[in-house]
Order: sequence, then C-alpha cells, then structure tokens
Amino acid sequence: RRRDNMKEPIRDADLEKATSFAYGAGHVRPNRALDPGLVYDISINDYVNFFCALGYNSSMIYPFTGKEVSCSSQAAKVADLNYPSITFVNLNGEETVSRTVKNVGTPGTYKVRVQYPPGVTVTVKPDSLKFENIGEEKQFTVTAKVNRTSEGYVFGRLIWSDGKHNVRSPIVVK
Repeated sequence: RRRDNMKEPIRDADLEKATSFAYGAGHVRPNRALDPGLVYDISINDYVNFFCALGYNSSMIYPFTGKEVSCSSQAAKVADLNYPSITFVNLNGEETVSRTVKNVGTPGTYKVRVQYPPGVTVTVKPDSLKFENIGEEKQFTVTAKVNRTSEGYVFGRLIWSDGKHNVRSPIVVK
C-alpha cells in the first residue's frame, strides 16, 4: 500500500507524489511487524564486504569490527548489501544483484510478484522459496535489464508472498 489513511497517494515534504526515496519499503504496521514472515538479516561480514566494495582498507574497517579483516579481490559489489531496497545505479544493459531472506515465521512457500519499473524488465530467480524451518535462509537474485532509457529514476517493487505475509522490497533504477 502506497496510500495514506485517506486512500490518497502518499505525498513527500513538498506535497508531491512520493517515490521510494520518501517512503522506502513502507510504513511500519506494528501488529504485522510482530509476524513479518521473512526478514533481510544482515551480519558484520555483510558490512565488511560492503566497505571493501567501497574501497575501504583493513585499517579503515578496524574501528567497526575491532579485528583485522582482509578484502579479497572478489569482494561483493556495493549493490549486493543484503538490504531490502534494491537499487541499480547507472544501469546500462543488464545487472544482477543477490539478496538473502530469513524465515522468522511458520514454514511455507513464498512466491514472488514484481511490479516493473517503467522501461525495465526484472527477473527474480528462483521465483519461489520453500522454507521448512524457522531461521532457514534462502538466497535469490534480481536481474534488471533496460528496455528503453528514461531520464532520472524509475520505481517498481518486488513482493514475496505466502498468502499471509507480503514482504515488499522497493526497486529503484537509474
């Protein structure tokens, strides 16, 4: 839902129709937050890989970890930070990012739905995730391919659903 309590489009601070930059993955609904189904969990190693991809060296990362780390030559891409928002910056052709979700609810199968950003084809693999245990993690990839160029940013979203839970991730493409 990207509507306010009057069922009107959410507005930003300038009273313009809001984009994913203004509302992110959505507003928290406290009762639903108690049983989200899936979460994008993140670890210190995810942040270390992110810092390495940004060009940080071991001495720059040490204050965050309290230990020496080594940035491998095959460090993750900045875009692979396991964050719910999925962003493709300066997309030219095709790009793939990966994400991992953790089941924090009952076992079940989640199927993906994608609302495509205008002019962009989005493919999610796999398109279904089956969880048999609480705490189980599954990885998926999101590939964006430009069909036609546009000025500025375009927005879409990816939704994992098991029929009870809807886990939303904004997709932003420039």
